[in-house]
Amino acid sequence: MSIEQTVAASAATPDGPEAAIELASDLFRTVASAVRGKDEVVRLSIVALLAGGHLLVEDLPGTGKTLLAKSLAAALGGKFGRIQCTPDLLPSDITGTSVYSQGDGSWTFRPGPLFANVVLVDEINRASPRTQAALLEPMEEHQVSVDGLTHPLPDPFFCVATQNPHGQVGTFPLPESQLDRFALVLAMGLPDREAEREILTGRGGNDVFPDLRAVADPQRVARAIATVHHVYCAPALVEYVLDLVAATRRHPELAVGASPRATVGLVQAARAHAIVAGRHHVTPDDVQAVVVPAFAHRVSVGGVVDTVGAGRVVADIAQRTPVPRP
Repeated sequence: MSIEQTVAASAATPDGPEAAIELASDLFRTVASAVRGKDEVVRLSIVALLAGGHLLVEDLPGTGKTLLAKSLAAALGGKFGRIQCTPDLLPSDITGTSVYSQGDGSWTFRPGPLFANVVLVDEINRASPRTQAALLEPMEEHQVSVDGLTHPLPDPFFCVATQNPHGQVGTFPLPESQLDRFALVLAMGLPDREAEREILTGRGGNDVFPDLRAVADPQRVARAIATVHHVYCAPALVEYVLDLVAATRRHPELAVGASPRATVGLVQAARAHAIVAGRHHVTPDDVQAVVVPAFAHRVSVGGVVDTVGAGRVVADIAQRTPVPRP
């Protein structure tokens, strides 16, 4: 599929909630067959996709971060791009560059790996700050500016980034502006004994991945994302979200509370979670299920980004904030 064809998918109209619910179910079943014992992580990954945002997965090496991203890409279909981050990676290596033709004296733009429906940015915090900054425009505006020209990215455009814990050798911390581009931040964690047994016996993990088949295409995913924007969120739940946001801005342990972009992102993630849960409307359970992964990377504890510590504070805020009654 050409870039022009995939960009045209942005004009897709919503299919309706039942079609989006069916897509979410198909994606979950496919991805969970490879990523064993991590059903909640898989569900929230699909939430990030259907919310029209991006996903950051952080944990120790060997916990299945890359497998999750590759399995999502395999299930989604469309064009897949992969960026393996290293300290010497240049911005033009990911965005693309203009090439001069001596034959006719013209310049031709050669797209980089960002021009795909699903892009895996592996070990994003091993890229230099300059290269990290090259992802800001694509992730927020779904376009790339090179040599004074703007090139639209395919639609849908879903970035799945992985990173190792900050402080490991060869890592650069992600700035707040970069973290704010991610709809959700998840931690993989270690699998339980049964899941690890399935991985060892070939019923999960990399042994299953080659057999994964696409259950969607870019147009179907774009229509599902459009559907999520129309999922009903009652006025009382909007006020509930605003209460949660206000609580982060006045909490004594948080130096920086949630931004307006985080507020919008939380509502969108709650709508997407409702679809993944098989509902046509948002409930307080949807908001509570996504508030920690939606806010933990967007608030600051003691002036530093600490997703673990911030997650505990956000969870406490969610527990203390009154939930609206039906």
